Amino acid sequence: MGKQSTKVLRRKVLKLIERLPDRFSNKFDENKKVLKELGLFDYSKKERNIIAGMITREISKRAGTQL
Repeated sequence: MGKQSTKVLRRKVLKLIERLPDRFSNKFDENKKVLKELGLFDYSKKERNIIAGMITREISKRAGTQL
């Protein structure tokens, strides 16, 4: 699998937040655990970390608190 563009990953992040808004928080480690529990992105640790970081950033932005 080649390098994925950020637009594709961002689209995935927004869909995940839309579908499961109560599962994610503004803490990176918790988001990483949730993604692992859901069984999403198990094939790539790097992609899972990138998506967990994007989720953390998006949740923080929506809450009005920047880390």
